[in-house]
Amino acid sequence: MNSETSRKQIRTAATSPVIAGLFPDPSVCRIDEDYYLANSSMEYAPAVPIWHSRDLVSWRLIGNALDRDEQFPAGRSSASRGIYAPTLRHHQGRFHLVTTDIDDPRGGHLLFTAADAAGPWSDPVHIGGIDGIDPDLAWEEEGTCLLTYCSWNDERIGIRQVAIDPDTGAVLEEPRWIWPGTGLGNPEGPHLYRRGDWWHLVIAEGGTDRGHVVSTARSRSPRGPFEAAPRNPVYTYRSTRHPVQNVGHADLVERPDGTWAAVHLGVRPRGRTPRYHVNGRETFLVEVEWAEDWPQLTPSEAVLPGTPWSFTDDFTALRLDPRWVSPGLRPDQCTRLVPEGVRVEPAASTSGEPSGLFFRAAGSHWEADLTVEPGDAAFTAAVRIDRRHWYGIRVRDDVAEVVSHVGEVEAVVASRSLPSSAGTFGIRSVEATREGPDDIELGVVDAAGFTALARLDGRYLSTEVAGGFTGRMIGLWAETGPVLIRTVAFVEHSER
Repeated sequence: MNSETSRKQIRTAATSPVIAGLFPDPSVCRIDEDYYLANSSMEYAPAVPIWHSRDLVSWRLIGNALDRDEQFPAGRSSASRGIYAPTLRHHQGRFHLVTTDIDDPRGGHLLFTAADAAGPWSDPVHIGGIDGIDPDLAWEEEGTCLLTYCSWNDERIGIRQVAIDPDTGAVLEEPRWIWPGTGLGNPEGPHLYRRGDWWHLVIAEGGTDRGHVVSTARSRSPRGPFEAAPRNPVYTYRSTRHPVQNVGHADLVERPDGTWAAVHLGVRPRGRTPRYHVNGRETFLVEVEWAEDWPQLTPSEAVLPGTPWSFTDDFTALRLDPRWVSPGLRPDQCTRLVPEGVRVEPAASTSGEPSGLFFRAAGSHWEADLTVEPGDAAFTAAVRIDRRHWYGIRVRDDVAEVVSHVGEVEAVVASRSLPSSAGTFGIRSVEATREGPDDIELGVVDAAGFTALARLDGRYLSTEVAGGFTGRMIGLWAETGPVLIRTVAFVEHSER
């Protein structure tokens, strides 16, 4: 065993995500020995990735819940909009998923159901007349379904609740305020649980930036009044140099043996002040202990697998792997599987975000290679935060150009003639030479290996620069005519 392998094997959940990359706002539930988890997906479609695990540590992506326009119209939402903070629950033999599409002109929240977490999921039940975001579902003993959510108006912001009919979306009463939080900004992401004689309300506060925290309250009734925990916040890394920051949006789950755990979002900033996070908000695991009927969250020391996010896809399966998403139209609307690989067609979206094939970057450093036959078409292979912040290799007329697009400025920083219309194009995240989180190398791969055409500062592809709630995506879009992708290979390099 070499030292690199050893480092990969001893990573723990205390400082590394159990689901790496742009997978924020995790919500988890358990059925017997099986755990299922859903994440926010923002503008990307298909939306709401669904995961399965037997141990809360190793997770397998089994699908995306919202995979058709009746559920979430692809290409309508611009960067960092779209689907926010779902809650995944299992009740009376069915999975329930409730979320907010903030671009739905009707407002309110959307409720989906499925017999199998992998899908298919139902068309949405629209819960109209309700404002806010981050909805949660819980059921009282007599069966009444309670929707708890983040709400605000000109006078107050806090956690609100209302009884609903989950089959029709009908609101059964006047919404009520149940907890304003502890006084920190942006109380959001509520989840409500029954444990013994207490109902526990877990929320996020402080905004989803460096001040993010987990706070709790409890009541004898799910309708309140709620009493704040004496030592809120119960979990945070604010104002520390801990490698994980912005922790919040925790969701608790009980194991079969009666112990508890929680998943939450966090980021891993690197570089000099303000430090930069590039993969977006990722999913982390913590342990939950109970003291005097209050939850206490502590870092998990569970050992993580070495490089679970590495993959090679030659597109020989009968359907696209669920890792493939798009900020514009869904991949199934602009691609076609063929014996040689997958064809990507030029396609415009209402939002202006590109339509194509993308996957979430994971790991501190990585290598991505795309083997492509463009024919006479032009395409761009890129790593991006949004359509205003990306580095890419644009291929047209047998010339590869390295393009930097930051804000309103697009520049060709290097170019090279290609010997043929086919080739492998590489993008690398490598150690920083300046003060950022990393550098990005873009180039070509041939028999001699990878040749970098340009090396660019990774800071400009970070959330701290681009803003919003997303992270880096790697992929390709066609600009003129169809482009054939033969293979995509991604190698994650674990943090040192």
